[in-house]
Amino acid sequence: MPSAARTGELLRRREPTPVVLHSAPMVLPVVAEPIGDGAVAVRGDRVLQVGRRSAVRAAYPGCQEMRWPGTIVAGLVDPFATGEAPGVTTRAGLGESCDVIYVEVRCADAQAWEEHERDSLITAIREADRPVGVAAHSPDPEVLEDLAVLARTFDLRLVADLAVTAPGPLDEAGVLGPLCHVACSGRLDPGERKLLLLRQSVIAFSPGGDALALLDEGEPFALAGDPLGQAAALARRRPTRAERLVRAATLGGAAALGRDRGPGRIGSLGPGSRADLAVFQVRDTRGRHPYSALLDHAPCLARVVAGRVERRAERAVDALARDHGHRTPDRRGADRMYGEAEAGGIDPGR
Repeated sequence: MPSAARTGELLRRREPTPVVLHSAPMVLPVVAEPIGDGAVAVRGDRVLQVGRRSAVRAAYPGCQEMRWPGTIVAGLVDPFATGEAPGVTTRAGLGESCDVIYVEVRCADAQAWEEHERDSLITAIREADRPVGVAAHSPDPEVLEDLAVLARTFDLRLVADLAVTAPGPLDEAGVLGPLCHVACSGRLDPGERKLLLLRQSVIAFSPGGDALALLDEGEPFALAGDPLGQAAALARRRPTRAERLVRAATLGGAAALGRDRGPGRIGSLGPGSRADLAVFQVRDTRGRHPYSALLDHAPCLARVVAGRVERRAERAVDALARDHGHRTPDRRGADRMYGEAEAGGIDPGR
């Protein structure tokens, strides 16, 4: 017969994970219309429901609620990270701090590749402790051809830098395709754009890259480095394209990583997607489209990554509570403050 302690442990394991409601005056799911007074119901690391706050609260009575000021948007995705950017919940790059690590291959000698570099890459892939891809930065055509074969064999994502190798040679080596996205920091001529789109290789524009042609043509692309900062800069030149630019900063990056569809998808909010949220303190949306307001220098207040609120985000909520004369000794206290403020007609974000 199990002990009382063992019985208690088993019962705790069987308890369902609580539902947490993240609500705000505006929610941008990216793949659906903006939702005024919206909410995102989360259990564990997955989204259960997105909709009007009243409907979601009715669907999950008794759930814990975190009431945010401003706008909730799907977490931004940086497909080739060069640093920490506001609102980014998934980063892919060469650094150890990234969620997806690219093993960089710069080998310019086919013989050295065959003798030891190839085996070193395979070992690094097998020993990786998180999702891994390959940064195909070698200028050697034979090395690139073998990298394309390895990517298909191990089902790996590839990224190529167009500053190192042009689209034509990459295509001849078999690198381009749905498993590959390319980093672009300059201009692409119409033929290069057509080739990359034909091969279904997502173009990720880093700062300095000219994304306006694809934006004007209505083609999908991603933004790397500082996704929302780039989107805001481009929006100043194309004010009517704010929604497409936010999609590039979220869903575009997810498509570059092959994670824009299916259970656990990122870059959008909907049932079954990973619970990645970015909260921006958009203060005044009257008479403005929500996407345009988001791109107008709104500061990032918090990130929720796979359902987990960052510690600094909790501190930000507590600071807002103190600004309005509430004492919040713990996380539940902050949640109560938001409920009380709303019941009294007070906007905690002002």
